[in-house]
Amino acid sequence: MTLPESTDGRRRKGDRRRRLLIDATMRVIERDGLAAASQRVVAQEADVPPSTVTYYFPAVDDLLVAALTASNDDYIQRLEECAAAADPLAQLAHLISESTGSRRAHVAAEYELFLMAGRRPALQPEAVRWTEGLDAFLTPYVADPIERAGVAAAVDGLFLRCFCAPDPPEAGEVHSVLARLIRRE
Repeated sequence: MTLPESTDGRRRKGDRRRRLLIDATMRVIERDGLAAASQRVVAQEADVPPSTVTYYFPAVDDLLVAALTASNDDYIQRLEECAAAADPLAQLAHLISESTGSRRAHVAAEYELFLMAGRRPALQPEAVRWTEGLDAFLTPYVADPIERAGVAAAVDGLFLRCFCAPDPPEAGEVHSVLARLIRRE
């Protein structure tokens, strides 16, 4: 069934407004940290009235869940692209090593959201979704679920190392680690 044009237009406008607010939330977290993310601050960042934020996201947790979901959507899609690549592990290594470059501030915001999932139950399903997505990516390479959990923990650790280390490993180094873990080289 096709919706009337006016409904589609309102829906598109609402989707654009939600995206605007999520992007503003990520900019606030990138710049000032998770503690600074409030509905009022996000409204200022998005240049909209505070009532707009509360209309789409009644509580701050709703806004944070939406931001983490959008970030996760991107990573899950990128994991799927890695899986479809000629060399999936090399592609994953490249994705991991991006934590050091121009996306560094965005990655910092994502880490803060993921860490907050340990304290805020509303965010936990997104942390689980990442874990499940990574597990699905690794399944063709590591059949044993215990070994796969270890490799997944290493992937998470490599993301963190690339983000935090003063001299982070490059994609080639990350690829070597992954290849050794997965192929036992």
